Amino acid sequence: MSLPEQPAPYRPSAPAENPWHWRLEDASGATVALSDADAKAYADVAFPSQGDAESWIGETWSALADLGVTHVTLLEVDREVYGPMSLSA
Repeated sequence: MSLPEQPAPYRPSAPAENPWHWRLEDASGATVALSDADAKAYADVAFPSQGDAESWIGETWSALADLGVTHVTLLEVDREVYGPMSLSA
């Protein structure tokens, strides 16, 4: 008798659960491509509310700037809410 495969311990959130995210851009407005580790930490992050997304960018903007991100745009699923917003201090 074989048992069913165990579900993964972590399931990425569906867009409906975490619809808010940031598009990371360079000075020309192109999307910044980050390496795997940086992408998981910064580019692939989504939030359940606009306030959570804004708090996160307030905490991480300098690390993003160090990775070559000069501007960010806030999106709710695919709708642009505002931006591009400069990360210059």
